[in-house]
This record gives sequence, C-alpha cells and structure tokens, in this order.
Amino acid sequence: MPKKDDTGIISRINGPVVFAKGMRAAKMRDQVEVGPDRLIGEVIALNGGEATIQVYEDTVGLMPGMQAVSMHAPLSVELGPGLLGNVYDGIQRPLGALQVAAGDFIRRGIQVHALDREKKWPFVPSAHEGDRLTERAILGVVQETPLIEHKVMLPPGISGDLEWIAGEGAFSVDTPIAKIQTEREIVDIQLLRKWPVRKSRPMLRRLPPNVPLFTGQRVLDFFFPLARGGAAAIPGGFGTGKTITQHQLAKWSDADIVLYIGCGERGNEMTQVLEEFPKLLDPRSNRPLMERTILIANTSNMPVTAREASIYTGITMAEYYRDMGYHVALMADSTSRWAEALREMSGRLEEMPAEEGYPAYLASRLAEFYERAGRAIVSEDGREGSVSIVGAVSPPGGDFSEPVTQHTRRFIRTFWGLDKELAGARHFPSVNWNISYSEYAQEVRPWWEEHFELPWTALRTEAINILREENRLQHVVQLVGPDALPDRQRLFLEVARMIKEAFLQQNAFDAIDAYCVPEKQLRMMHVILHFYKRAVEVLERGVPILTVMDTPLVETLVRMKNTIPDDELERVDELEREIDKYMEGL
Repeated sequence: MPKKDDTGIISRINGPVVFAKGMRAAKMRDQVEVGPDRLIGEVIALNGGEATIQVYEDTVGLMPGMQAVSMHAPLSVELGPGLLGNVYDGIQRPLGALQVAAGDFIRRGIQVHALDREKKWPFVPSAHEGDRLTERAILGVVQETPLIEHKVMLPPGISGDLEWIAGEGAFSVDTPIAKIQTEREIVDIQLLRKWPVRKSRPMLRRLPPNVPLFTGQRVLDFFFPLARGGAAAIPGGFGTGKTITQHQLAKWSDADIVLYIGCGERGNEMTQVLEEFPKLLDPRSNRPLMERTILIANTSNMPVTAREASIYTGITMAEYYRDMGYHVALMADSTSRWAEALREMSGRLEEMPAEEGYPAYLASRLAEFYERAGRAIVSEDGREGSVSIVGAVSPPGGDFSEPVTQHTRRFIRTFWGLDKELAGARHFPSVNWNISYSEYAQEVRPWWEEHFELPWTALRTEAINILREENRLQHVVQLVGPDALPDRQRLFLEVARMIKEAFLQQNAFDAIDAYCVPEKQLRMMHVILHFYKRAVEVLERGVPILTVMDTPLVETLVRMKNTIPDDELERVDELEREIDKYMEGL
C-alpha cells in the first residue's frame, strides 16, 4: 500500500499535464501512476506539496479528486535479452504484447512487461566463483539472436567477489544467475536490470572519433564522413528523402546494432517502416535485419509526452549494447517532432517561450541527447563500444534557419543537408554538397591512408574544388550560356556533371549500386579525376573540348556504378588504361 505522502489528489488538468496536491514525499523525475486506470506519468516540477506530472497517455476522463501515486523511482527501461527484434512504443511497452493483451485498439493504462518473464534464455557462464569482478565485467553470454550474442554484465556501480554463479542452463530474465559480495552486501544478479532513461550510462574512457562509420553511400562516406561514436543531422524539407536515407543507413551501415526511433512521424510512414524492416535481409549475413534491430514506434497521433520520452528510451537501450562492446547506430526520425513535443509541454506549463514558441531549454535538451553519442572503452578489460547518432530534422518549409536546425548544428559534427531541388530532379541521396560538411574528415584521414593506397584526402579535396568551381560557373552560364566559356571551364562543367551522375547519385534499388565499398569509392573517384587530368593535358595541346568529350568512355564512366560489382574492381583499372589510350590517340 502506498504511504499517505506518496499519494496526491489531482487538483487540475491541462491536457497531458496533471497537477496533484499532497505529494510531499515525491521527488523530481519520479514515475507516477495517475487515476483509476493507473496511467503512467512523471514528476517534472514540485512546488511545496504540489507535483506537476506529465502523463504519457491520453488524459481524457481524468477528473480532479482522483489519486496520483508516486512509485519513488524514475522512469526506467528494462534491459536484458529479448530487446532485439522487438517493436516498442515511446515508454518501452512492446506493441506485439499489447496487441495480444488488448487487441488492435490499445486501451489506456494497460501495462505489459518490456521483456517476456516466461521465456527462458540459454545462459553460458564465463566467470568463475571467487573471481574479483569490476563493474560491467562479463558473467556469461546468452545467444539473443543468431546474429547477436548478448553479454550478461555486472551493472554499473556494482563490483566485488563472485560468490556464486549458475551453471549452463536456461533461465527467465528475473531468475538470479549470480551473487556478488560487494563491500556492504550480497547482490543478486539477474538477466534483467533497469536503468533510468534520462541518466546516461557511464563510460570508462572516451576514445577519439577517428574510425569512420561506413554507410555504403558514396556522398556520405567519401565527402562527409561520420565517425563511429559521432553525431550527424539530416535536415530536409518534406519529400527530400530523410526517412529513406535513414533506412539506407540502418540497412547498410557497418554498425552491429541498429536502433530506429520513429518519433512523431506520420502513421503511414511508421507503418511502412514496420512492414518493411521485418522483410529486410542483413547484407552481411543474409539473415533478417530485425535480428539486430530495435524499433521504437511513436507516431504523431500518440500522446505527445510519450514522444518526448521515446528519444531517451532509445538512447538508453543503445548505451546498454555499447557497454557489451557493440557498435550501435541510432536513427532518430525526427528530432523536430520531439522538439514540438517540448514546445507543447512548455505551453501547457505556462513557461516563458523563446524563439518560435520553443522553450528556452531547447538547446540544452538537444545537447543532452547528442552528447550521449561516443566511442569509448567501457570496461577494465579494454572492451570498446560506440553509439553513433543520426538525427533527422524536419524544418518547416525547408528553412534551415529555424531554431531546431540551428541549435542541432551546435552539437553535431556532420551535417547532411538535403535539397528539395535535387530531390525534385530525382537525384538521390539528395545531399547538397554545397551546404553539407563533416568535421570528422581530418580525424578519419589516417584510417583511410592506413587501409588504402589511393590518397583519399587529395581525391576528396580535388573533387570538392571542382564542384565548387562548377557552382560558381553556373551563375555565368545562366547569363551567357555554356558555349561562351573557354574550353577549360567547359571541362569543369563536364567533369562536375560526371562526378554528380557517376558518383554522388546512387540507386537504392539497384543490386550493385545500393551499397559501395570504400575501395570502390576511391577507385571510382580516382578514375574520374584521371580522365579530368588527361583531358586538361589534351586541351593544352589545342584539341577542342567537343573532340575530347566525344567518346563512349564518358558514358562508361557514368555507368560504372551500376556495371562494376564490388568484387570486380580490376575493371576500373582497365577503364583507366582505356582512358590513357584514348587521350594519347587524340
């Protein structure tokens, strides 16, 4: 039974915000059960004995005089085997289990465990009784899916001597499998543990972001790379391909675990995700991609407060797998809808609005989220893991000067700006190379130089310079036409067109072009720039530009992305020799 000070009486209701008097024992961020349906809420403000509670479900039907009971624990997620392959709502209720319990129409107040208490998992111990263990030390493993081995760890903050550990066998998540003698007491360890969603899990030591996270998308990997443990933003207006780009990243990035948060997106888009992801195959193992994926579905018609919590629910689960030594890629689609939830909550609380009605703490909330990305050593045995965050931003009207985009740019180091004109021209990914940037380029440069002979930095710099010169020349072309330009500048236009069509444009539905290995990216750019250099030499000998470009080799260069598979890269070298032969014959 709850104590008297734990129970408050609802005094007034303002949408998803409930005010309850008499809760003197409540603390900030305590989880609360509100009304006879025990709706889940969270204390977000305290004023004397009155608690301000944001409720994560529809508050229709609540009335003053009803009870609100503090649980004396913050909103937390359940962590353990069974997370992968699941679809959750914003506060980690499994939608599949909710459907079984309540049917297609989920009633308010229904509570289902995030992890199945009945299922038994095959546990194989790796530690031995008497071992001295530090926090996050591995006790054993559970084969969670055919792709991922779940490492059972000591929770952060717990270390000591291993008094007892279960032998190999099958256990439910709430069955003790070990006992640890700490300095003060004996602690039972289960496969299941909880962690507050708003508290980041500690790292032992941060590592520099000097290893690229490969996505297989040339414009991202080659021009604007994201490092493992880095943070990136994909801003773009309606129809520019934010969601499809994130789908490509989820499918093709070399992360071990993918966590996709549909935060406030339209129901039809989220339905598409829920229908498509179970059908996708992991390209590395040819197994279902869901075996290493967690989905959080929180559509725009769901309670706005649960949308605000979904970001923290997702990043907490990502940090849990990072602590096991996995590299996790988290996709948040979209942080603009999350910011709109903050704005609505702020209005309900009658707080002073800042620019465009967003709360004054918008920037600090964005910082709290993006700073939880990182690559780190997470345990004393040198285990390394990372969480990389890719947040989609949906600025109204594609206006990148609005507050969410501008504040996001302060806390991320890779900016993939999507362009409506490119999307309208069917150029995908529609990343605008003139406004996008990556601050990780210098840090990942040694990795490229160590693994490949071709000079990535020199090729990238030269290609970017050609694209910038072409952008400048386009203003002149609009005035006088391309025929009025000298041959050298017309060559710039032609080579820039080749870079855009042969390299930057990528077909997600083409079996060969959907993914491009780093070595192929280097060789493709090298052969395009080799054509450019040889063409400059020929122009200097007096050969006109029309003669230089009048060759089937140009079309062959444009089509090599579709015609040369990743395992036949010697054909790119043959193409380079054909270019030399052609240029020497002019």
